[in-house]
Amino acid sequence: MVNCGLVTQKNEPVPLKSISVEVRVQDHVSTVSSTLLYVNEEERPLEALFVFPLPADAAVCHFSAKIGEQEIVAEVQDRETARDHYDDAVSSGQQAFLLEESAESPDVFRLSVGCLSPGQNAAVTIIYVTELDVQADHSLRFCLPAVLNPRYTPAGSGAGIVSEISSGCGAVPYTLTLSVHVSSPKPISKLESNCTLDPLVFLRPDHTQATVNLSPGHMFDKDVELLLYYQDTHQPSAIVEAGVATAPSGSLMRDPVVMISLYPEFPEEVMSSLATQGEFIFVMDQSGSMGEVMHHGKGAQTRIESAKDTLLLLLKSLPMGCYFNIFGFGSRFEAFSHYQSVEYSQDTVDQALKRVKRMQADLGGTEILQPLKYIYSQPCKPNHPRQLFIFTDGEVGNTKEVMDLVKHHVHSHRCFSFGIGEGASTALITGMAREGSGHAQFITGTDRMQPKVMQSLRFALQPPVFNISVNWSLPDGIKVEKLSQPIKVLFQGQRALIYAQLKGESSGGSVGMVTVKYKLKDQRVTNQLNFCLKPTEETGLAVHRLAARTRIRFLEQKERASSANLKSVRRKIMELSVQAGMSSVHTAFIAINKDSRQTVKGPLLQRRVQTYGFLHFPNRPMLRGGGRWSSDCESDEEPSGGGCDAQPRVKSTSRLGKRRWSHNLDPLLQLVSLQKASGCWDLDATLADAFGKTEDELTNQKPAQVEGSVWATLLALIWLYGCKIDQRVEWQFVAMKAASWIGSQKVGDLSQCVCVGNVLLGCQVTKEILGI
Repeated sequence: MVNCGLVTQKNEPVPLKSISVEVRVQDHVSTVSSTLLYVNEEERPLEALFVFPLPADAAVCHFSAKIGEQEIVAEVQDRETARDHYDDAVSSGQQAFLLEESAESPDVFRLSVGCLSPGQNAAVTIIYVTELDVQADHSLRFCLPAVLNPRYTPAGSGAGIVSEISSGCGAVPYTLTLSVHVSSPKPISKLESNCTLDPLVFLRPDHTQATVNLSPGHMFDKDVELLLYYQDTHQPSAIVEAGVATAPSGSLMRDPVVMISLYPEFPEEVMSSLATQGEFIFVMDQSGSMGEVMHHGKGAQTRIESAKDTLLLLLKSLPMGCYFNIFGFGSRFEAFSHYQSVEYSQDTVDQALKRVKRMQADLGGTEILQPLKYIYSQPCKPNHPRQLFIFTDGEVGNTKEVMDLVKHHVHSHRCFSFGIGEGASTALITGMAREGSGHAQFITGTDRMQPKVMQSLRFALQPPVFNISVNWSLPDGIKVEKLSQPIKVLFQGQRALIYAQLKGESSGGSVGMVTVKYKLKDQRVTNQLNFCLKPTEETGLAVHRLAARTRIRFLEQKERASSANLKSVRRKIMELSVQAGMSSVHTAFIAINKDSRQTVKGPLLQRRVQTYGFLHFPNRPMLRGGGRWSSDCESDEEPSGGGCDAQPRVKSTSRLGKRRWSHNLDPLLQLVSLQKASGCWDLDATLADAFGKTEDELTNQKPAQVEGSVWATLLALIWLYGCKIDQRVEWQFVAMKAASWIGSQKVGDLSQCVCVGNVLLGCQVTKEILGI
């Protein structure tokens, strides 16, 4: 039997033996230290290559290697110089280590481990810091990516490091150990995971510190996701961090840096009336990888089936009077309406749902750029703000090109993105949402897609926020230099982060204040936060590095967007990267053991390390010659011969196949599928079946003063509130439409009808709860 991934000439396992990870979470910032243990089991010196994922917004700030008792700490150099030094060292028989960030996607890294002697061990440590994302249930999400899916790269685009990822098979031959330490000024309520954990151990009586470990024997075969719940999560806060006394005067690393976390709360009277206008465009990935299952548990849906169920819920939740369209994409793209979005009506919704039922994962590769270009080329509907919802497993190689396109059109739309399944590119999903002033969500493991998507729909329907301004009030002698870009969007209850450098010395004051003002509908809203200027002693340099990463990402985007002053912008990136000791697209970590030198007889064996069956490389030994190494691994995807490269070909979705809704449709989705576009239900046998009743039971109990559709709609509301209240986030807009429709019928007092409906369905809800 032939093994996949890294193998020896004897077809033996890869030299990566284990990965040990320590995570320290301080409030909503995590510092992650990963140690990878390599062993050269060859009979001659070896070079190992390992392509692996990290969170897209991670700031890699440390890289070192320990060989025996000797530790070599890497330094940051410009990328070409680091590569030259690595080549020279390995060619001369010195042990060398090179860590590079992909130029195409900032969530992919390549580690080169060079010139390991036969039988020698090397422990490589990588440290990075990152912010934890706020989820729909107010938890904070930490994800340790394990799966790096193949990135589909359209023909003609240079994929670099990303091109080394290709399909494979089998399980990884290394294991993972993970320990987590959490500390916060707020009590920790609980910690959940998609993996098996040991019991949570609290270190203080007030539950502000805790530790937890991954249970022994875990194979690194899926992303490790942790959900952290604090009491009073949505509280604004500020962290002031001291700089490094030895850093150059006036530099970012020398001065204190402040990180402001804001959670805007909008007035209730404004949020009670959501928008009834808009153009909603749903862009669905139909590439072959969407045919994979969401998880490996019993009854798991495929990604495409889960997405289709979600589309059903979305379509039923849209308000009357809006416009919508649906695109499917792969190596080519197809549209529900050939040219423009259509007005929301019963007829157009029925037609759209027929198309959605037939969707399959049958459109080849993942070329998302062309459908986006086509959508952006279409004129927007006057008075109907464009809202883009993109569903994908995020496996593309031209991530930065896609992000730049979204940013270019940011003033004409908002972009809400959804990463489906293990290994979705965090760079692509978060990048599209950030550049499109929207919101990103990830659906992995046993997550239900619907609640996360409906939260984003609520964001899309909330009134837009205008004229956002941030003002600082600081003691005399202190000035602020903003490091974050201006805030472009605010959502109810979602965190907004601001980084700033504090220059100078205070003449006596110890308190600062930041004020955020914005316009919501016709109201002016002001949020203020007072904070202490005394630096905390617990964060090390995590805040500085996150601030530096924020600034570097802005400069990298500026470099891609304009050809003016390229040398100056690139120099600023390299200077800040070296100064902060962080990776960037123009720098790399390099470590050389200058005390080691051995005679290399013949070319080094080159091995590539597999990431959970997704990194497959040829079994023959890879020989290292002079100069740069290159990959002879190419994507299995066939280049798209036609499609949309030159002229977009928009095809009718009538050719999308014949797959139908699942026969075991979820009861909630079954009921929702029967709702009319106006918000009402018909009184018929299919509705009765959704309740587990007969049509006669529903008809015989109907009060004489109400018509059949009013009675049916009232029963649907009673059932939702009485039987599915725990899933309210999924059906909230369906219920709002239903209550609004009943109100428009002018049927008078319905108290007696509600009582009869409660008895019939075995519920206990009041008319007031139903909102009618």
